Amino acid sequence: MSTPFVARSEQVQSLRDALHLAGSGVPGAVLLAGDAGVGKSALLRHLASTTSDATVVVTHCVELGEIGLPYLPFAEAVSRLREVDPEAVAATLEARPALGRLVRGAAGQGADDGDQLQLFEGLAELFAAVGRPGRPLLVAVEDAHWADASSRDVLRFLVTRLTSENVLLVISYRTDDLHRRHPWRPVAAELARHPRVTRVELPPFTADEVAQFATALTGHAVAEQTVRSVTERSGGNAYFAQELLESAGSDELPGSLADVLRARIEQVDPQVQQLARVAAVAGRRVAEPLLRAAAHVAAPGLDVDTALREAVSSHVLGVEDGHLAFRHALLAEAIAADLLPGERSSLHRAYVRVLRDDPALGGPAELATHALAAPDLPTALEASLAAAAQARELLAPQEELRHLEVALRLWDAVPDAGSRVATLSAAANAAANAARRDRAIQLARSAVEIADDDERPRLRTRLARHLQAMERTKQALQETALALEELGPAPCPDRAWALATHARSLVWLDRDVEAFDVVQEALNVARNVGALDAESDALTSLALLVASDDADRADEILAQALTAAREVGDTTTELRILQNMASSRYDVGDLDAAAELAATGVERARRTGLTNTMHGLDLSGYAALVAYVRGDLSPVEVPERADDDGGFLDLVVLYAATARGDSDVVERCLRLEPFWSRDTAIAHVAGGCGADALAWAGRYDESVALVDRVIAHLEKAWLPLFFAGIWLSSIALAALADAAQDDRVRGRDASARVADGERFAARIEQTAQRPLPPGRQVGPEGLAWIARGRAEHARLLGSPPGTVELWRAAVEAFGYGYRYEVARSRWRLAEALLLAGDRDEAAAEAALALAEAEDMGAAPLATAIRELARRGRLALPGERAGGTDVLTSREAEVLELVAQGLSNNQIGRRLFISGKTVSVHVSNVLAKLEVSGRAEAVDVAHRRGLIGAG
Repeated sequence: MSTPFVARSEQVQSLRDALHLAGSGVPGAVLLAGDAGVGKSALLRHLASTTSDATVVVTHCVELGEIGLPYLPFAEAVSRLREVDPEAVAATLEARPALGRLVRGAAGQGADDGDQLQLFEGLAELFAAVGRPGRPLLVAVEDAHWADASSRDVLRFLVTRLTSENVLLVISYRTDDLHRRHPWRPVAAELARHPRVTRVELPPFTADEVAQFATALTGHAVAEQTVRSVTERSGGNAYFAQELLESAGSDELPGSLADVLRARIEQVDPQVQQLARVAAVAGRRVAEPLLRAAAHVAAPGLDVDTALREAVSSHVLGVEDGHLAFRHALLAEAIAADLLPGERSSLHRAYVRVLRDDPALGGPAELATHALAAPDLPTALEASLAAAAQARELLAPQEELRHLEVALRLWDAVPDAGSRVATLSAAANAAANAARRDRAIQLARSAVEIADDDERPRLRTRLARHLQAMERTKQALQETALALEELGPAPCPDRAWALATHARSLVWLDRDVEAFDVVQEALNVARNVGALDAESDALTSLALLVASDDADRADEILAQALTAAREVGDTTTELRILQNMASSRYDVGDLDAAAELAATGVERARRTGLTNTMHGLDLSGYAALVAYVRGDLSPVEVPERADDDGGFLDLVVLYAATARGDSDVVERCLRLEPFWSRDTAIAHVAGGCGADALAWAGRYDESVALVDRVIAHLEKAWLPLFFAGIWLSSIALAALADAAQDDRVRGRDASARVADGERFAARIEQTAQRPLPPGRQVGPEGLAWIARGRAEHARLLGSPPGTVELWRAAVEAFGYGYRYEVARSRWRLAEALLLAGDRDEAAAEAALALAEAEDMGAAPLATAIRELARRGRLALPGERAGGTDVLTSREAEVLELVAQGLSNNQIGRRLFISGKTVSVHVSNVLAKLEVSGRAEAVDVAHRRGLIGAG
C-alpha cells in the first residue's frame, strides 16, 4: 500500500513560491521543520514528483552516532548531479579540483588543490551552474539534525553565498530531536535569521486531515470512531497514523505505537523479517550491494532476491536514490531494538566481515561503526584511525577528532595498537583546528605525560602553543621552560621552536627584556639548523618588541617573517603574522590596509581549513571590527564551536549589535561576565558594549555600575590607568549626562550625577597624560575617545559655553574613518548647537547624522536624532512634523509633557524653548479644547485621541 499525499497545501505553496523565485534569480533556502514521522519526506517526494520545471536532487544525512561521514549529503548531491548534468560537473571539477574529493572515481588531488574553501566554492559554483533561469536547481537535504559538522559548515556557507543564482535549498530536520545542546540547534537558529531563509513548520494532521488521509490510504471512507482513535493515538503523526490504519486487520487496533511497529513487521514473510533485521542494524538507509553481502553472511540460507522483492512490495523497504531504505527511521529503530544482544552482535559482525573483504562496499567510518557494535575492537581501532585520516584529507577536523577519540578509548583494549602518543598529538591538533581549545590542551597534556624522554620536549612545546591559544600564558611559559631544560643547549629544530614559543609567552606577559634575549637566541638557533619556520615565528615576536620604538622597522620584520613562513608552508605562523600586521595597521588608523590584511588572512585560513583556529578566528574578528568601524553594521556569521569562550570574533560582533540596537545585546554581554577572568578582552569589550547598550535602553545607573565593575576588574589585570579606560569612562559619562539631563527636565537635582562623573573625567585626563615608551603615540581612536569623553563631561555639566567646540573636536577626531561614532558625535553636536541657539547649523548637523544612521542601520541613533529634531522643531529632509486637526504639532508635544506632570519650565528645557513660550502654548490648548485647566485638557485630549493614551 503506497503512502498517499494529502493536505499540506499551505506548505506546498510556500515551497513552490520559493522555487518560482529561485527560477527568476532570487535564490533562497527553506528550513522544513517537524517531528519525526510528520511527513517531511512525503512533502519533499510530492514536490519532486510534481515539479517538471526544475532539477531536483534529494540528499540525506545519516545517523552514525559518534562516527561521522564528512560532507555525506553533498557527496550524494555531486554524484546525482554527475548523472543529471555531467557537463556542469566536469566543468566545475576542472575549475575547482577539490570538489573531486566528493566524487567517487575522480582523480585524486594534491594537498594544494584539496583546500576547504575550494571545496565549498566548488559546491556553490556547481549548484549555480546546474540551476538556470526558468529551471532552477532544488537541492533537498533531509534529516539535517543528523548532519556532520562539515556539512553544517557547508550549509552555512551556501546560504551566505546566495545572491542571484537559480538555486533553492530545502533543509528538513526533526524538531523533537533538538535538545538544548544538539549541534543542529544553533545552526538552525542562525540560518533562520538570514534574510533569504524561510522556515516552514509542518504540524501534525488535524482530525479532518486524518480522515482525508485514511480515505486516500484505504480507498474508502473509514469509520468515524476509527478516525478518532487513530487521531488520538497517533497524535496526528502521518507515519504512525498510516501504521495504525494498515495494522487494522481486525476491529481491534494494537494497544501502543511500539506494538504497531512490531505488528507491522510480524505480518510479513519470515524471510523479509530476517532481511529487515539485517538492514536495521545499518540504520534507515543502506546500499543494496552492502545489504546483499551482509545478508548472505548473516543468513546463508536466505533467498536475498526474493526477500528484497517481498520487502519492497510490502513497503517494509523502499528504494531511495540508489539505496534501500525503511519507510521511516522509527521502523528501523523498533526492529533493531527487538534484537537480542547476541543477534545484534552477529549482524554487525557480518557487516564487518564483508566490509573488510571488499572495502568498495563502504568506507572506514561504516566499518568502524559496525566493528564497535560487534564488538571487534582491533578492527574498530584500525577503521577509526583510517576514518580520521580520511576526515583530515577532507579538511573536516571535528569528524577527525571524533574518530581519533574513539580510537583512543579503544587503545588499552587492543594489544600492539601502536603509538598512542602520536594519536594523542594528532587528536590535539584536530581539536585545535575545530576550535575545541580546552580539549586540545587536555589531549596534548596527556601526550606529554606518556611520552618518552626523546619525544617529551617537542610535545611540551606543542602543549604550550595550545595553552597560548587559551591565553594561559604563564602555564605555557612553564612548559617551554621545562622543554628547554630537557633539550639541553645543543642547537636543533626542537630547541629553536621551544625558544620561539617561550619568547612569544614573554612578549605577551610584557617581560620585554627577557623576551628580547630569548628571541635573539631563537633566531640564532633557527638559522644555524635551518629551521625557517621557527625563525619566522621568532621574527614575529621580535616585531612586536620593536613596534613601540620603530613601527616601520616592525613592519619590515613582519614582512620578512611572512615571507619565511610562506616559504616553508608554516600556515599557522603565517596567520599569526597577518593578524599582527592587521592589528598594527588598525592601531594607527590605516583601516584600508588593516581590512586588506585581515581579508588575506581570512581567505588563507579558509583555504587551509584553519578558520576555527585561534588565529583564523582572530583574523575574522579584525575583518569584522574594521567593517564595523567603517559603518557596516550587518550581522557577522560566527562559526559554530564547541568552546563558547568569548573569542575575539565573538566579542567584536557586539559593537555592531549595540549600534543596531539588537534586542538581546544586553543579555549577550551580561552573560559573558562569568568569563571575565578567563580573558580580559571579554571584560573590556562585552562589558563596554553592555554598558553602552544599557545607556541606550535608559538604564543609566546599571550602565555606570557595569563600567565600574569592568574598570575594577581590568585594573587588577592591567595597569591602573589602562588606555581602554578612556573608552569605558566616556560611556559612563554619556550615561550620567543622559541621566542628569532627565533629572533637570523633571526638576530633580542633578548634582550627584555631576559629582559622580568627576572620577571618570579625571581618569580620562590622567590616562591621556600617562607617559608612553619612546617612539610610541596614542593612536587616532584613542585620541577620538579622549575628545568624546571631554565633550560628554561638558554635557554632564549642563553644556556650558565651549561645549559646541568640544563636540566639533569629537566629530573631527573620529573622522579618521570611524563612521558610526562620527554620526553619534554629530547628533550631540546638533544638540549643543540647538542649546546655543544656532538652529540652522543644528538642523544641518542633525540631517547629516540621520542620513548616516539610516544608511548604516543604526536604529537607536536614528530614533534619537528624530526625537531631537521633534523636540527642537528642526526641519530634516524627508521628515514631516506630526500634529492633529485640532492642535498644532508643538501644542500636541506640550500637552503630552503636561500629561507627564512637567511644569512649564521643565517642558521648556525639554523642547529648547522658554517657560513663557510654553505658557502661551498651554493657553492656546485650553482655548481650543474649551476647557478651564490643565488636568481637564489632558483628559479631553486622551478621550478625543489627540495625544497618546499612556
